[in-house]
Amino acid sequence: MKAEISGVAVVTGAARNIGREIALELAAAGNAVIVNARTSAAEAAEVVRAIETAGGRAAAHLADISEPAGAQSLVEAAIHHFGQIDILINNAAVRREMPFEELDFTRWREVMSVILDGAYLCAHAALPYLRQSKAGAIVNIGGMSAHAGSAGRAHVIAAKAGLVGLTRALAHDLGPDGITVNCVVPGLIATVRGGSAGNSEPAHHAERTTLLGRRGQPDEVASLVQFLCGPTARYVTGQAIHANGGAFLG
Repeated sequence: MKAEISGVAVVTGAARNIGREIALELAAAGNAVIVNARTSAAEAAEVVRAIETAGGRAAAHLADISEPAGAQSLVEAAIHHFGQIDILINNAAVRREMPFEELDFTRWREVMSVILDGAYLCAHAALPYLRQSKAGAIVNIGGMSAHAGSAGRAHVIAAKAGLVGLTRALAHDLGPDGITVNCVVPGLIATVRGGSAGNSEPAHHAERTTLLGRRGQPDEVASLVQFLCGPTARYVTGQAIHANGGAFLG
């Protein structure tokens, strides 16, 4: 017998780190989950296995959401597997650091296309189905440096700051449809980057400390995302909510 589901969530960039924990958290809350990655097939499949082992329902779908065809295929995969979309999490990102003088247009567009174009494309493709939901929710995953600034991240900061603007605009546009749109802003989270535990933190993390004296964990971000997608947050929209242990106050 298939597990009952309370909704269907699409999570981009869900093969590892924060995206993985969001997928697991949403599944634990009773949602079927489409686990998206661009190329990390084995890791995406492992997330699906973890969800199914816990009694949930999930499917993996590889797609480059920076392209219209990729975003559309992701939405079609959700409809094919589960017949609806209630939640969209725009988490996919590229975060390479480099001095501005070395930042050519190709690298600028690489980051912008995944973070900002991808969020637009996925939201646009999913909108007809979110409108059919009685509890539609979009959560964009931002970044603290978009609010505090940092060296070597002009492309990432511009894209993540754009997500905040997109969040506020869509909250206006989609509010009449009952769709909430929020942005969760992680900061100083202990994640593995570049596929290496030895390169787990970007350079700009050294500039700040948290009031709590520790780095955050991906599941602490995921729990906030789950709240915003759940039934008790239906009056919260257009917000950028930080999860950084007070680092933004330092």
